[in-house]
Amino acid sequence: MRNPLRNEAEAFRLVWLTAGYFALIVLAAAVHRWLGVAVFLLLTVAATAAVIRVRREPSRQGTIRPSAPGERRILVIANETVGGERLRDEIRRRSEGIDEQIRIVCPALVSRVRYFASDEDAGRARAQGRLTESLARLREAGITAQGEVGDANPLQALEDALRTFGADEVIISTHPEGRSQWLERGVVRAARERFDVPITHVVVDLAAEREAAYG
Repeated sequence: MRNPLRNEAEAFRLVWLTAGYFALIVLAAAVHRWLGVAVFLLLTVAATAAVIRVRREPSRQGTIRPSAPGERRILVIANETVGGERLRDEIRRRSEGIDEQIRIVCPALVSRVRYFASDEDAGRARAQGRLTESLARLREAGITAQGEVGDANPLQALEDALRTFGADEVIISTHPEGRSQWLERGVVRAARERFDVPITHVVVDLAAEREAAYG
């Protein structure tokens, strides 16, 4: 069964909705017993309808439309590794000899406290800076790409992007294992389970790239 909670924010909202559900029933019952029963039935029916609607949604999401002949749409999800040489090489390799459309989504890095408080401005600003630099370096390599800052949750950022950009393939870029929070959270595996689109995982070791550059 598909988990309807796509990120931590939705789980947090569910807790508040559940608390509000019981609070409304208790308040209504305090006014009159039958009013409490009526509120209970009304809220329960509404909650059941919402759950049924969620379960009827497709469990896997894919592209919006097929590509034209010779055209390929590549969606890249990356944050701190967005400027990595390994990622640029992979984008360059996959865009050779085709009419490519490339969109890079950079999820904002936000702490859980700031995420729940909807205070994402600083994280989004840093993500925008990395994204702007990456797009400029891609242009220097002859690759034209669009970019945007996405949701702090990479899976949600990917889902949002697929709604407006019918990708033929997705590239997810992470730090190496042991240094990647996305890998620890199983983001790549979860993305392959949720989305019906080919997903390539690119590991970018920024420390090794800097060492090689200075060496």
